[in-house]
Formats: sequence, C-alpha cells, structure tokens
Amino acid sequence: MAQEEEPSRGADQRNPWQIAERAASVLGPESALVEDMDAAGFGQALGAAVGAGLRSPAAPARAALRLATDLTRIPMVAATRWFGRDTEAPVEVNPKDRRFADPAWTTNPAFFALRQAYLAGCRFSREVVGSAELEPDTARKAMMALDLVLDALAPTNLAAANPAVLKRAFDTAGTSLVAGARNFLDDVRHNGGRPRQVDTSGFEVGGNLAVTPAKVVYRNDLMELLQYEPQTEQVHATPLLCSPPWINKYYVMDLAPDRSFIEWAVQHGRTVFAISYKNPTKDMSGTTMDDYLVHGPKTALDVITEITGAEKIDIVGLCLGGAMTAITAAYLTQAGDDRIGTLTLLNTMLDYSEPGALGAFTDARTVDKLERKMKREGTLEGRTMAGTFDILRANDLIFNYVVSNWLMGQSPPAFDILAWNADSTRMPAAMHAFYLRNFYVRNKLAAGTLEIGGTVIDLGVIKSPTYVVSAVNDHIVPWQSAYKTVGLVSGPVRFVLGSGGHIAGIVSPPGPKAWHMLAEDTPASAAEWHAKAARRSGSWWEDWAVWSAEHSGPQVAPPPMGSAVHPVLGPGPGDYVRT
Repeated sequence: MAQEEEPSRGADQRNPWQIAERAASVLGPESALVEDMDAAGFGQALGAAVGAGLRSPAAPARAALRLATDLTRIPMVAATRWFGRDTEAPVEVNPKDRRFADPAWTTNPAFFALRQAYLAGCRFSREVVGSAELEPDTARKAMMALDLVLDALAPTNLAAANPAVLKRAFDTAGTSLVAGARNFLDDVRHNGGRPRQVDTSGFEVGGNLAVTPAKVVYRNDLMELLQYEPQTEQVHATPLLCSPPWINKYYVMDLAPDRSFIEWAVQHGRTVFAISYKNPTKDMSGTTMDDYLVHGPKTALDVITEITGAEKIDIVGLCLGGAMTAITAAYLTQAGDDRIGTLTLLNTMLDYSEPGALGAFTDARTVDKLERKMKREGTLEGRTMAGTFDILRANDLIFNYVVSNWLMGQSPPAFDILAWNADSTRMPAAMHAFYLRNFYVRNKLAAGTLEIGGTVIDLGVIKSPTYVVSAVNDHIVPWQSAYKTVGLVSGPVRFVLGSGGHIAGIVSPPGPKAWHMLAEDTPASAAEWHAKAARRSGSWWEDWAVWSAEHSGPQVAPPPMGSAVHPVLGPGPGDYVRT
C-alpha cells in the first residue's frame, strides 16, 4: 500500500511545524465518541495477559531468555562500534521511528546501548503479552495498553537520556530547560497536566478560520444553514449541500483561505450551502438521530429547494455527516423524493464491521458503561473524551509535545487543523447511545436493518453517482472499510484514495506533496482495487472538481442570497459555531 513520504533519517524533533504536521496527519477527533481507556477495560486486559503468562510460562520464559541474550550482547556491540567496527545491532531499529532520529543514537555508544536496551525490553514485553491466550478483543486491548506504557517509558521522554534535548540545552546555555519547566507548570495549571498541542491564540472563528463569505439563511434548534456568496459570474444549476459531522465544528470544511474545501467548491462555480450544528447542552439529552435527520439535512434540502428552485441538490458528507448523507439519500428515495443529485462521501464508513482503532472502544460492554454515564450527565463531553485517540497515537499526539514543549522549551505551534481540533463539541446522550450501539456494535446500517425516521434504511436504493474519498493513513475510517461503500449503493461509484489521515486527508489543497490514487473501475474487494489503481500527483480536490462539473448541470446566473420565505438572518459563520 502506498504510504506518505517520511522525513529524512537525520530529521530531529525540534521543528514545531513538523511536529504539528505529524500530529495533524494522525488526528482522530471522532475518538471523542468513546469512553476512556480505563472504562474500556484496557488495564484489566493487560492484567489478564500477564496472568495468562504466569499460568503458561513457557512462552514468557523463552522471551526472557532472548531478553537476557540481548542485554548481554548490547555492551559488547556498543564497544565494538566505538572502535569503528560496524557490528550488527542485537535489536533491529525501525527507520521510521522518529524518536531516535538524532545521529547520536547511532554514533554515541552510550546512547546506542540505551536505545538497544529499551527496544529489547519492548520486544520482550510484546512477546509476553502477545503469547497470552486471550479472547481477540481482550488481546487487542492488552497490546494497546502495553504500547502506551512502552511509549511512556521511552528514554526520549527524559531530558538526561535524549541527546537532542541535551544539545539544545547546551546551545541555549540552559534557557531551554527553564522555558520547558515554565511550559510544564502552565500545562499542569491550565491544561490538565497534558502538553498543549497548539497555540490557539492567533486563531479566531470568523477572523481567520471559517471566513469564506456566507450568510445564515435558516436557523432551528439544531442547526444553522449557511449560504455562501458566489465568486464566479455563473454557477452550475445544481446547488451543493455540505453535511458535516455534529461531533465536531463544521468549519473543518471551511478551514482557512486556500485551505478550505468549501472555498474551492465556490470558486469552481458551485452554489454552496453548509450545515452548522448547535453544540448540544444537557437540555438536548433526548435529541435522537431521527431529529438530526429530519431537522438537519432533510430540512436543509427543503430550504435550499425554496431559495434556489433547483430540482436536484448534490450533497457532500464528512465522516458521520457522510453516513447521515447516505441515510438521507436512502430515506428520501424510499419516500419517493428524488431531489438528491450526486453524493460525495469523505472519510465515511457505512459498513462498521471493521471499524479500525475505535473498535477497541466500541464493544458492547464498553458501550453499556458509556450509556449509563451519559444518562447521568445528559451529554458526552467532547473535551473530556478528546484524549482517547491521543493515547492510541501517543508518540505523535502526546510525547512529541512532551519533548518539544517540556524538554526543549519550545512553544506549541500555531496550526489551523489543531486549533479546530481543540474546538470540541458535546454529543446528546440519546443520539450517541443509539449511534454506538446500532452502528458500531450491531452494524445495522450495512445489514439493512437500521430504522431512522420510521423507515428501515436500504442503502441499495441509492442510484446517485457517488464519489467516495478515503485517506491512506486514516485510523478512524480505514480506507478498506470506506471502500465497502461501493458494494452497498447501486449507482456508479468513483473511489479515490488520497494522502494524509482522517482530517489532513480532507484539508488537501493542491500542492507539491498532494497525491491520490484512482482505478478505472471498482472491483468487489479493496485489495483488487488497489492492485489496479494508479498514483497521480495532485489533490483529490482537483479530480473532484472535474467529476462534480460533469454532474452538476449547466451554467446559470447565481441564485439570490436567501429569499422572502428564508431571509438572511446574519453573516457567516453564524452563532452556533461559537457555542
């Protein structure tokens, strides 16, 4: 499988912008959907693995013998390397492990031995836990918990054991350590004791985020509808509705100038509308997924039809907003409503049988615990749960910042994606419990047994041309799972695999680093598609613009902003995005 380009072997951890880009590439804000590791039973699973090893000690004994051999060889190999002999290391080093990028880990015998001892300990621990006879779900959780422990124990997280930190302290006469201590104390007081990922002080919604010119043309208790001002003399006759997930603020689709998918669509002759959901409060605890369907995209389509008079409306849906887009299309089609034109599904999963990293947090037992908690509190606090995926990708999303902020004394970078990610939302208890249980646990949407709005949703009735985008490094919606959409809908599908991760893969403006993969057809399996696909330079935005233009009708004069029935209520980005 094609991978994103890695930084050079000599790159170190001192560039805050590189750290921010790496973090953005693995972000999974939808991890706020789930409960923390303790409630999900990760510690219990790790304990079960250790207990299983004690009951069947043969495999742990073999691992211990190998560890002893490694620890015996490491000093000798380090010494021979010191004398200039290129002796093979006892434990292989992953060249993509950025933690050990500094040359001193290879050239300095003390640091070489320290790294080897750490890696030998990691191999021993993984062999012991991996050999335990456990249920698959328990084994997976045990290994995830172990990985977090091992990541936390890495020598790179200690100032005295990290050569890059020591070099910076020497170069700055110790001021970097003083600045790092200040950062640490500030994070203890104001950030729950975790290193900050981003400096948000330079970002403002409506200032330099979510600034594509727009007006609010409708508002109800659940969402505001934005209509974007035209930027071309003529537009395609078919308007476009952007359907974001309500798990996050909508403006990841309108992030910043030249980094906004919505701006791109407007500049390519589309009349764009976007839903901006209200951040739920406790009094919305009873809000259901039926409410999101009826008062979200369905109502938005009604408003757009009244304002534009269009016979067809295209929809672009992102993540859970993409699942709701497909549900809306099926729901309306089954009701005899043929207003839906094309569908674009961005990093969207319709078949939850292989849900990626979040599968470890969405088993029935964990969902039961979470449902009880939400019933007590009314909502799921996004900020409280936002650390889940950070823990699963701890090296990129936590320990990078331990090193750069606390040990090297650098300030966190100002990065738009990370600023958006920090702008978290809540989820209503009723909707969220329904979503986890019926999508992740029971996979009812793909099975054709999900009932929404009084209708059993049949995705097979969707005959609209569909453009499916996935990202090669998406750990929330694995691209192989996203590919299963081609077998669930009946219309023609164009599947595109792009660079980046769950969020960085969507914020993908044209540029020298962007690439995407395409194949002429969509065979039954993701593996078959990948074998036929060709890699192309450039962003999927460019390919989508061509595909979209072919399906969105003739060029006409832009429609008015709002109407007599739905007058302009105020400027974009509206009020709800600031709640």
